[in-house]
Amino acid sequence: MTERRFLRLAIGTLALAAIGLGVAPGHAQDRAVPRSGAELKLSFAPVVKRAAPAVVNVYAARAVEVRNPLFDDPLFRRFFGAPGNIPREQMQRSLGSGVIVDPSGLIITNNHVVEGATEVKVSLADKREFEAEIVLKDSRTDLAVLKINAPGRERFAAIEFGNSDDLQVGDLVLAIGNPFGVGQTVTHGIVSAVARTQVGITDYQFFIQTDAAINPGNSGGALVDLAGRLVGINTAIFSRSGGSQGIGFAIPVDMVRVVVASARGGGSAVKRPWLGAKLQNVTAEIAESLGLKRNAGALVASVSANSPAARAGIKTGDVIVSIEDQIVEDQNGFDYRFGTRSLGGQARIGIIRSGRETTVVVELQSAPDGPREELIIRSRSPLSGAKVGNLSPALAEELRLDPAAEGVVVLELTKGSIAQRLGFQRGDVVIAINDRRVATSKELERLTRDPSRLWEITILRGGRQVVAQFPG
Repeated sequence: MTERRFLRLAIGTLALAAIGLGVAPGHAQDRAVPRSGAELKLSFAPVVKRAAPAVVNVYAARAVEVRNPLFDDPLFRRFFGAPGNIPREQMQRSLGSGVIVDPSGLIITNNHVVEGATEVKVSLADKREFEAEIVLKDSRTDLAVLKINAPGRERFAAIEFGNSDDLQVGDLVLAIGNPFGVGQTVTHGIVSAVARTQVGITDYQFFIQTDAAINPGNSGGALVDLAGRLVGINTAIFSRSGGSQGIGFAIPVDMVRVVVASARGGGSAVKRPWLGAKLQNVTAEIAESLGLKRNAGALVASVSANSPAARAGIKTGDVIVSIEDQIVEDQNGFDYRFGTRSLGGQARIGIIRSGRETTVVVELQSAPDGPREELIIRSRSPLSGAKVGNLSPALAEELRLDPAAEGVVVLELTKGSIAQRLGFQRGDVVIAINDRRVATSKELERLTRDPSRLWEITILRGGRQVVAQFPG
């Protein structure tokens, strides 16, 4: 046996030994080096046997538009005319993994695995196949919940939830999924980091990083601890080749738990606590100007009136440094910690104000919503083809906009529309048209019906107010 192989086996045995002794893994005092040759013969098989039956393969199909670029060539159309039946549709298929989280057949997977799907099927570890329906999609976390369509009241093997906060760098974990469609596969590795917040994958930037081999097809699969409990959903890899290079990212199970709870409650959207304050990272310059010892925490840039933050006494210029005694390193870290709290309770938030640290108590409630009155602008104007709606705190939270913003927000842009060609974007907040303030989508629609030789549209984008002019 080579030295490298012996070292790998040695590293992987302690937690397995702990299982054999009936000791729950996940605690620092349980970690030790192997004490005998017998411990080196221990296997991951009992862990896999416990977790693997709950991991499924997910097959999604979606109709996509296929168009021959020649059809757009004016010369081609001049001599051959416009062919009929264009564009045509073609079924595009994607492959991923999922995890059964409830015996009734609820499955958690990645949203990008089933995004736009018109047909979803799942294949269980025992080779049985079922059709499934999408009951909830949450693009902000890249999670989706499926429900197996099974006759009668069949019960399925469901995985047990662990606690992602118990993970420590260096802990052994297993990744179970269906890479490249070869069938259910198990890989192992260690936890490389427990709070990666600058990955740029979802709105909630807080990931477990692991070096367990994760490849295309593993998306939505299980990351489990050595007790066979779910600690994360494998979501993405960093790769220059398209294959595993030892840097994989998983959504912590504490966020998964929030999404699953919403699906169990019959909701079609995930409801989370609303702070009602705009936050930003503490840079070295900000830390120096505020007299902070290090550039960590989340700076409060603005606070919405009558929001939970305002009622708790949080003010512009405060620096949030903890929530429920858990340290907040940056804005993404706070968003994750706050977003995984249960509605209806309270959260203790540590802040630094004028050089002194204090604690405030914030009520955990969802953002208020109102009639969105969504509609598509069809009159000939610069906004023609834009789908707009009334901005509310709930919609601002959903679109990651300033909670204090007011106006009408662009929700979607019709492909090839005037609005899209002129550069309008999803999330643009229309404040005024030709110096007339806009309060509702219906008011915006009425203003765009008035002909104008010169359009002047004021929008809010990325926290900055922009005035754009277009000929009528």
